[in-house]
Amino acid sequence: MTVFDHYFYSIFSFYKKRFRQKANTIAIGYVSILQISLIFLLGCFFAAFFNQMNVNTMSSTKAWTLFGIVSVGIYFKNWLQYTGRKRIMINSKMVKKNKSQSNVWLLWLLPVAILFLAYILFQAV
Repeated sequence: MTVFDHYFYSIFSFYKKRFRQKANTIAIGYVSILQISLIFLLGCFFAAFFNQMNVNTMSSTKAWTLFGIVSVGIYFKNWLQYTGRKRIMINSKMVKKNKSQSNVWLLWLLPVAILFLAYILFQAV
């Protein structure tokens, strides 16, 4: 199981108590936002790096288009992955472990911190 699976289960189990029907949607949205923000951070890092090295790889419009396509692909992949059997397998593995769950508020601050770092790197471009 990956780190994203653990984060998914933590968010899912926290919101399962309050919103029974929407807990899966919220957890899929969280994991997608986290992965998309990590891709954005990597993109900003490489854009700043290539800018400092004076390498012209692709235009800004093409980079934003590629980011949009990858973002939709990540959400679709997570939707397929966490809607079916994998969610049931994650649930059964995590129930057997009885491991303490992560703090949900810190998990929600993680994408915000990543986007803040990406904003700092984006200013360098």
